[in-house]
Amino acid sequence: MKKQGLNPYLPSWEYVPDGEPYVFNDRVYVYGSHDRFNGHVFCLNDYVCWSAPVDDLGNWRNEGVIYRKTDDPLNPDGHMCLYAPDVTLGPDGRYYLYYVLDKVPVVSVAVCDQPAGKYEFYGYVKYTDGTRLGEREGDEPQFDPGVMTEGQNTYLYTGFCAPGDRSRHGAMVTVLDADMLTILEEPVFVAPSQPYSDGSGFEGHEFFEAPSIRKRGDMYYLIYSSVVMHELCYATSTSPTRGFEYRGVIVSNCDMHMDTYKPAEKPMYYGGNNHGSIVELNRDWYIFYHRHTNGDAFNRQGCMEMISFHRDGSIPQVEMTSCGPNGRPLEGKGEYSAYLACNLFTSEAQQYTGGFGAGAWLDSRFPIITQDGRDGDEETGYIANMIESATAGFKYFDCNGIQQVTVKVRGYCNGYFEVKTSWDGPVLGTIPVHFTNVWKPYTASISIPDGKQALYFTYRGMGGASLASFILD
Repeated sequence: MKKQGLNPYLPSWEYVPDGEPYVFNDRVYVYGSHDRFNGHVFCLNDYVCWSAPVDDLGNWRNEGVIYRKTDDPLNPDGHMCLYAPDVTLGPDGRYYLYYVLDKVPVVSVAVCDQPAGKYEFYGYVKYTDGTRLGEREGDEPQFDPGVMTEGQNTYLYTGFCAPGDRSRHGAMVTVLDADMLTILEEPVFVAPSQPYSDGSGFEGHEFFEAPSIRKRGDMYYLIYSSVVMHELCYATSTSPTRGFEYRGVIVSNCDMHMDTYKPAEKPMYYGGNNHGSIVELNRDWYIFYHRHTNGDAFNRQGCMEMISFHRDGSIPQVEMTSCGPNGRPLEGKGEYSAYLACNLFTSEAQQYTGGFGAGAWLDSRFPIITQDGRDGDEETGYIANMIESATAGFKYFDCNGIQQVTVKVRGYCNGYFEVKTSWDGPVLGTIPVHFTNVWKPYTASISIPDGKQALYFTYRGMGGASLASFILD
């Protein structure tokens, strides 16, 4: 039986950001780095893979560990992390995993006969003389590989360019030969870094990291994270190695720039770095991206939204939702976990989760999505620290005849939750809540208008509540 597709699309206790989706044999496989719950460092865990049928995006399967960080000869003691990877199907019918370790400038490659089997180390991307890419004089360090194979050639996109760093020129592409390692065409730059963007059309959205390449028709789409971090931008060209022009923002993980339901520059979540790509699934296209949880930059969860294309190939920006994989609103009845919130904010605006000089680390002033237990424990997530004015938004639901709403709450709180269908709309009803050390349901008679609706829960009162779920009856 098909399940509803939810955001995040993986279980709430799984932290797989940097999602690169690929379709093999009617399943979509997602390859990404692997954060550790409360690890306080990026990408600490081994690579895992998750997959789902292309026509059942609520039914994800854990394929297990596909590659361990100690499998690389440069990392026998595991002191380096596995950063964002990508996978491509080689001309020999095998699957090639490209990745970087966090303290070396080279690109490593592993190989497997299956898309989600146990990958084995294969080698390093290298020049014809054997010098590894990233180690020749004049090379820029390699980072965040994105790959696409066409015929006998593989196009490798890499780069990391902090704002103001004149030693980094932008995203680069290197063409590899059929052995998947040897450089056929040396790196060229395809999207500029911030110091070199004047007159390029990329101004204000220059390349930061996370290059990913996809092809739709005869158009190549270069998806990347810009210097403002929270957005995934894209550029297009009819060539994989030149002529890319900036086209716009596909998604922001704090919904900046969206003016369809709120002011364009109002953040509706706590943003941070972003990484992902687009893919066609069952005749629809989606953007994969990630969001931040636990009040820091190191606990990221994968999300996805359906996208559309204009006739000229441009992609209108999409908003964050709780129902992205579903392709339509969720059923307007039953229980939904609070970690599905796509909007989370207070009256004190905060655009970034924090880190790298971009805002403050989230503290007691802000609600956070978190979980109990330790890393790997299959504990369902919830929202902690719902203080005065804290608002959790969920979009969208197909509502019909809802007359009662229940919230499950714990914590040192004494107040009530307002229930609304827009973040700044009228209050449809309130649900009083009180001090409790265990999860407790509180119910009120509240009528939700029929049709497609968002639901917003705003806490008013003393202390702070933890919100586990809500129930629509």
